[in-house]
Amino acid sequence: MILLLLVSFVWAFSFGLIKGRLGGLDTSFISAVRLGLAMLVFLPFLRLRGIKTAQTCSLLAVGAVQFGLMYLAYNASFKFLPAHEVALFTLTTPIFVTLAADALEKTFRWRALVAALIAVAGAAVVIFKNAAPTADLKGVLLVQASNITFAVGQVFYRRIRLANPTLVDRNIFALLYAGGVAVTLPVALYQSNYSLPTLAPGQLWTLLYLGVIASGLCFFGWNYGSTRVSTGLLAVFNNAKIPLAVACSLLVFGEHADVPRLLASAALLVAALWLARRGE
Repeated sequence: MILLLLVSFVWAFSFGLIKGRLGGLDTSFISAVRLGLAMLVFLPFLRLRGIKTAQTCSLLAVGAVQFGLMYLAYNASFKFLPAHEVALFTLTTPIFVTLAADALEKTFRWRALVAALIAVAGAAVVIFKNAAPTADLKGVLLVQASNITFAVGQVFYRRIRLANPTLVDRNIFALLYAGGVAVTLPVALYQSNYSLPTLAPGQLWTLLYLGVIASGLCFFGWNYGSTRVSTGLLAVFNNAKIPLAVACSLLVFGEHADVPRLLASAALLVAALWLARRGE
């Protein structure tokens, strides 16, 4: 659980960097670079000996879905929605995590689902302030596709690891990033007409940080942590980054936030964590 919380903190900090440093770059290029750098980080640890061909294909497929398709759908949604609406519609991820896990295990855990709904409410308190947004349907569907692919990917990885306890996470994780690169790189090359954009030094360092730390180490930490907690806790933590991002913007980047809403959001997330823990 501590590992998931640490990853949430890093992702919360990354929002300000992406908004302030990478504006104007093609989103598929950003996705491909981040996943490519993440793959390079774990490539020295890759050990294929003893891994069955079916397992290799499964891990490549998980990476293609959880990282590749997720990034493409998520980034494309910004063409139709403003940033705050994209953030709002990501709130359904915990629900998809719970439903995907229950569907695979052919069961229904009401505590996990209720905890996910409370986590959704906790994140919504921070983001959803006034009237309902007038969202473009295409953008909404793209965000939901992103939520579903990220949820399904982490649930399947958790299932693969629990079914194969002899696998070592660091020895196989490059395969997941390779699957993500296989999806995002062709799109990035097509969008750029097979030419690289000119990067300012600040953009280069930001991409290195996001690729190595926020994507490489943090996606690994997230999936590794998902095998150490219950489905309910995993679902709740999928929304922990939202109030943390607001707090980070307030404390680190000098932005303004509604403190009462932030405290109310934190209280709801704590309640969701408590309920999920009881369901273990």
